[in-house]
Amino acid sequence: MPLALVADPAATPSAERPEGAAAVLRAALEHGPVGRGEISRATRLSPAAVSRYAAELLALGLVREPVVANSAPRPGRPSIPLEIDTERHLVAGVHVAVPQITLALADLRGRVVARRQVAREPGGLGAERDLRVIAAELPGFLRREAAGRSVLGVGAVTGGWVDPELGMVVENSALGWQQVPLGRELASVLGLPVHVEGHARALARAEMLFGAKHSGELVHLFVGNVVDAAIVAGGVPVRGRQGGAGGVAHLPVPGSELRCPCGRVGCLQVTVSDRAVAERAVAAGIVERPDLRLVLGAARAGDRRALELCRARLRTVGYAARLLLDMLGPEELVVTEAVTVYLPELLPVLREAAADRAGVVRASSFGLDALAVAATAPVLAAIHQDPLGLRTVATARVAGSGGAVGGRR
Repeated sequence: MPLALVADPAATPSAERPEGAAAVLRAALEHGPVGRGEISRATRLSPAAVSRYAAELLALGLVREPVVANSAPRPGRPSIPLEIDTERHLVAGVHVAVPQITLALADLRGRVVARRQVAREPGGLGAERDLRVIAAELPGFLRREAAGRSVLGVGAVTGGWVDPELGMVVENSALGWQQVPLGRELASVLGLPVHVEGHARALARAEMLFGAKHSGELVHLFVGNVVDAAIVAGGVPVRGRQGGAGGVAHLPVPGSELRCPCGRVGCLQVTVSDRAVAERAVAAGIVERPDLRLVLGAARAGDRRALELCRARLRTVGYAARLLLDMLGPEELVVTEAVTVYLPELLPVLREAAADRAGVVRASSFGLDALAVAATAPVLAAIHQDPLGLRTVATARVAGSGGAVGGRR
């Protein structure tokens, strides 16, 4: 697929690409269609600077001037508004979870325009087969679904311990992955820059850009087969050493006697993961095989035992949320978790367990789209952080030839 521009991983504004362009793009994202004068007032940039950045963003195809209905003439120059251009560019993403690999395309407003899920081999461990599946499936998916629009990059996202700087999955015990150079492996077969990130941080970035509140002080808690968290302070995700910040999988849960693969007893992940809840449902005779979707289906159909399993999980998640609230004091704590998606009426159970009297805890903004949004969020975050850092394909390939693709330039 011929591409015009791509977004390099870990791009940051420089003297040649100042933050003003990102401020104009953010104003178009949050308020568009919006006039240049209003952007100037909102960003405190001079009208000349706004016009200059707007011209550059228009040339890149990141914003557009929408056609507006004729209005009564007013004195002075007419105001031509700006909005995000959702027609010219897309971003791609891959999310790897235990039951499936999710392929996704999203526009520059973070809206998912196409997705495909590919089942992983039951009980399959190790990265080699997963990488082969992605390499085989993603190019055809992009050709079919992009419909001639340019693809600016690929996000590669999973849970566990992920180092975005190295493009490396350090460890994802649920997948059986250790020291997997995900960025390098995918970039070599896809021919596109690959932005690697953990799914909790990816969704935290998506909440900042496209979520219900756009908060710059938040904690994101992801509960699936992997349990992890992301911390955002001052609008910046905290990464920690080798991307290890937010590791909550081994928080001790009072009363849990389940043995964790780490050797300890009662860790959070082994207690509340999708697999753990589904296995308890099988043992109780609620479902025939350990699949959380079956448990949720039974709960939605009114099975009291399934509902109690769901409530018990939310109480334990709420316990972890309470610890995070007490330690970090965020403006909001966002939970991405299947029970609150399929049974939103049970969210008060989690809030009560978290002692959330201030209404800080809420469910993800993205519902059933969460994994697809997570997959594409790293590329979207790079574009919105440094829009003038987009490169032509040729220069990106030259820069990536030394191994920088998938890591920091």
